[in-house]
Amino acid sequence: MSYLSLADLRRLFTACAEAQTEEVKRWHQAAPETLPAPEADDLPALAQAQHLANFRLWHVEDDARATDVGPEVIARCKRDIDRLNQQRNDLIEQVDTCLVSLILPLLPVQPKDRINTETLGSALDRLSILALKIYHMDEQARRQEAGPEHQAACRDKAEVLRRQRADLLAAALDLLDEYARGDKRPVVYRQFKMYNDPRLNPRLYGPRLSGAARAGDGASEE
Repeated sequence: MSYLSLADLRRLFTACAEAQTEEVKRWHQAAPETLPAPEADDLPALAQAQHLANFRLWHVEDDARATDVGPEVIARCKRDIDRLNQQRNDLIEQVDTCLVSLILPLLPVQPKDRINTETLGSALDRLSILALKIYHMDEQARRQEAGPEHQAACRDKAEVLRRQRADLLAAALDLLDEYARGDKRPVVYRQFKMYNDPRLNPRLYGPRLSGAARAGDGASEE
């Protein structure tokens, strides 16, 4: 992606957030299993892939909460949740890497050594989740069989969620301005998730190492 001005980058970030809302509606009609692998400098494609991971994660987590299925279904859901959550977090890091590369040309020579509490990639992730919450809360507000009290409560909650999402987007755009002024500097932090890594999760490497040790002990006794 070529050099972007601050105004261009603000518009691009806003477009990514707005696309999340439209994609939630469209994907509830026909959701893709996968998307083409995004290029490292294609922010809209990266944000869309990250949003799809959240979309799929939302619905697998719903399946995992079912009480009318067997344990094998819950176990499969758990593994799907781990896999999708890993994708989600990997893509947040890729979004951040892309955003930092776009922001760097806008920075003054010596920005202040101040870091924000969360990255812009994490903000896009939260915007994605809020888009999902709003869609499903609106769905509940239309449930005729749930009764008027339930519908009214869900309409109120949806309005709160919309305000939260608007505030979060405004705060993310403010952060872009802070970066451009040099008030803060952008960074990419790696989350180093351990639960899916057979080198780091004792529940994954433990049994294998224990089995190897037992085999070795048996061989030495013979």
